[in-house]
Amino acid sequence: MGCKEQILQRAHEVFDIEIDGINAVKARLNDSFAELVGRCSETIVRGGKLVITGVGKSGYIGKKMAATLSSVGNPSVFMHPVEARHGDLGLLQKGDLLIAISYSGETEELLAVLPPAKRLGVPLIAIAASKDSSLGRMSDFTFEMPVPKEACPFNLAPTTSTTALLVLGDALAMVLLDQHGFTKSDYGRRHPGGAIGRMVTMTAGDVMRKPENSALVKAESSVRETLYEMSRARSGAAIVVDEDNSLLGIFTDGDFRRRAADDEDVLKRKMSEVMTVNPVTVKVDAMVAEVIKVVENRRIDDLVVIGNDGKVAGFIDIQDLPGLKIM
Repeated sequence: MGCKEQILQRAHEVFDIEIDGINAVKARLNDSFAELVGRCSETIVRGGKLVITGVGKSGYIGKKMAATLSSVGNPSVFMHPVEARHGDLGLLQKGDLLIAISYSGETEELLAVLPPAKRLGVPLIAIAASKDSSLGRMSDFTFEMPVPKEACPFNLAPTTSTTALLVLGDALAMVLLDQHGFTKSDYGRRHPGGAIGRMVTMTAGDVMRKPENSALVKAESSVRETLYEMSRARSGAAIVVDEDNSLLGIFTDGDFRRRAADDEDVLKRKMSEVMTVNPVTVKVDAMVAEVIKVVENRRIDDLVVIGNDGKVAGFIDIQDLPGLKIM
């Protein structure tokens, strides 16, 4: 067996071992997991927060769990057990729930902070391989998550156990999301600086070009006049409107190229002769996520935005969206 074959074989073994570990924890998603969810949910509904603590690799996963839980509407923080003994224990308030993570349940630094934490009257949940561990015995409730073995050949380095813990945390977050009726808009409000947040909080009206920055022409306008307006607005399309600013059609640079190939007098044609009637439109209050969906499904680059009064409110050029950090 060559070197490459050995590399790939070992990599496949690691994947298989960790998948087996995830499946082992999945098989334990019974009443015990429901109890874990219930206690977390009750804490959130009461106005408390989830305080997750752990050391080493479990601590890193704990930080990710807290971040994911918070991002979907469940106030959560990570508390390092060593720092907690030097003042960070103040994170714990009445009504909170402390979740301690340690696969072995025997991590000294973690165990040392639990007695003073419990004296604050905060309930303690353990996530560990066994409820008979030191951590399990100190806790009010333990979710047991043993895995068959670590991917480490010495069965020592946290690998399978941390992967399974990561998935468990995601399952907890998603179940709580469902239980609390968390929506896409709620998610966007918690991510105002990201592309996802902008897609679910901004509307077509926020990203469209206003009429004064668009190429709006009349049905009697010539192609020559229309191309001038498109150049002025630096737009790939012109919107054809009537005297009341109601939509009549659209004319794109693609339409011009196709017409010019067969019509020597195309520049003299009126918009009423060459425009596309019934173009694709979106409402001014449509979420940007909906706009992106329309663009992708219809495979178009230009959208007319219609206001609540039924008139043309603006224009969306797909080329503008990357600059707004949306695509």
